[in-house]
Amino acid sequence: MHHPFRAVLLIAAITLLVPTARAELSARTSASLDAALKAEDRPEADLERDRNRKPMETLEFLRFDDEMSVLELVPGGGWYSRLLAPTLAENGKYYVSIGTRRLEEGLLTQPGYEAVEVLPFDAIGEREGRRVGINEFTFGVDNIDLVLTFRNLHNFTESGRARMNEAAFAALRPGGLYGVVDHTRRHMEPDWTENWRRMDPVAMIIEIQAAGFELVDASDLHFRPDDELEYEVGRASVTGNTDRFTLLFRKPE
Repeated sequence: MHHPFRAVLLIAAITLLVPTARAELSARTSASLDAALKAEDRPEADLERDRNRKPMETLEFLRFDDEMSVLELVPGGGWYSRLLAPTLAENGKYYVSIGTRRLEEGLLTQPGYEAVEVLPFDAIGEREGRRVGINEFTFGVDNIDLVLTFRNLHNFTESGRARMNEAAFAALRPGGLYGVVDHTRRHMEPDWTENWRRMDPVAMIIEIQAAGFELVDASDLHFRPDDELEYEVGRASVTGNTDRFTLLFRKPE
């Protein structure tokens, strides 16, 4: 059986008329990220995930730079926040929004995170099973260079994802970028107990393009050939080693 990520690469090849050159982290950005990765206060649990999550390579693929204004959606406990906030502190700006309570009550109370700005979000809608709805909203900004969300699309209903994508589009400057990562589902496989936290990457491309975005690139950084795409992502056989699609979109100029 063909892996669905191959379909993503095919769509990327068809969609883009001109290949996009791979960016490299600037020397200053690379040095700042490396310092954040090696910070003494990083929890051991965070360090153990570095090899799997490949933060340096992932952020390079997502065209990250330390001078950007960056908005992370659903930052959870702050695994990426511990890297992004210090790297952006001097020359850029780091915003967070949607599901920020854990971050606000935890990491953001610590020294060194005073410059992180939380964009208020109060648009949670009705649930559909395990997924959360989102009502129409905006982030209240329109000059963001890069919006990021890691393994969160699956948390929202189809209409909720549409509203989040539309709000991300509105928050970005023309030419701004939108990077998404999530657990891979087989193409066109319907919802069931074992796959609800997996998403069809082809469907996600279609949804995000419907918000006005152009597909820029797709990466195999998080391709995992031993994930059979059969089991819930928390199961012992795949946890920490799920196949994940990594996609980059642009708001047209």
